[in-house]
Amino acid sequence: MSASPPPAAPALGSIDALKRVKATEADWELKLRLAQVASDEALARLRTESAAAVKAAQASADAERGQAVQAARDEADREAAEILADGTRAAEVAARGEGKQPTDKKDAILAVVLAGFTKD
Repeated sequence: MSASPPPAAPALGSIDALKRVKATEADWELKLRLAQVASDEALARLRTESAAAVKAAQASADAERGQAVQAARDEADREAAEILADGTRAAEVAARGEGKQPTDKKDAILAVVLAGFTKD
């Protein structure tokens, strides 16, 4: 039986080249891991910032909606008070009419009070 010859020893230059390749691979793996960590952190920060921006926008919209509702209520109350005052004045004017009985003045009072509600 013949023994096979031992494998040829690699040339000294190729070992150095392999070491450089391994070192370069290790460097790039480290750079990739660091880049992945940085991108994960940036993504988490952006998610947090966008959630905060949405909450702030919702709070602002709620406040504006509340102000608009209150303004509409105030305007409706003002208009109702004006209508009531106009009706009261009109009823007083109609009641002081030409000596007629209040039942006789009913149609005149209603016509004066409802005059603002006629179709244009």
